[in-house]
Amino acid sequence: MTDTKTGVASAALSGLLATVGTMVHSLRKEKGMTLAQLAETSGLSPAIVSQIERGKANPSFTTLAQLAHGLEIPVGRFFFGHDEPVSPVVRGTDRRNLQGVTRESVGEAAHELLTPDQNGLLEAQWIVSPPGHDTSATPFHHGGEEFGIVISGKIDVYLDGERHTVEAGDSMTFASTIPHWYINRYEEPCVAVWVSTPPAR
Repeated sequence: MTDTKTGVASAALSGLLATVGTMVHSLRKEKGMTLAQLAETSGLSPAIVSQIERGKANPSFTTLAQLAHGLEIPVGRFFFGHDEPVSPVVRGTDRRNLQGVTRESVGEAAHELLTPDQNGLLEAQWIVSPPGHDTSATPFHHGGEEFGIVISGKIDVYLDGERHTVEAGDSMTFASTIPHWYINRYEEPCVAVWVSTPPAR
């Protein structure tokens, strides 16, 4: 009987740690922070933050308080979740900027979240890629699938080195496991909606 109770308690603890880890990871992503940035703002080591996000550490209340400070949220958020249900509607004026990049930043793309958060099975982003934007130095490669549709302008999407030029009205779908990158070699910004399932994390 004791072993059974111990097993149940252990499973419950593991579930709680996994939930806290997922919450920390999601909040960090929503704020556009790297793991190193969160570690710095919370006064913790990157290794500890990584272990917590993966549910591999049992953080003390003090550690959770430090994380809450770094994420600029009440520490109670870890225990009680959201104070109120998340609306399924994302207003155009309320989109979260995922990378801290404004639309006027030369050479950098602005990524705005179209889904309420990053906790679901899919993630949609409104992406504005200015002329000169080029991610070929750091190709993307992750699990799942992607779908994109260009709203205005055009952009070159490379799938394992093969170039595909997509412009207003064009859409494309591909496996995210294929190394892919984007180059806007044209004279106007490219505005597109990209959907990943599951989200790249």
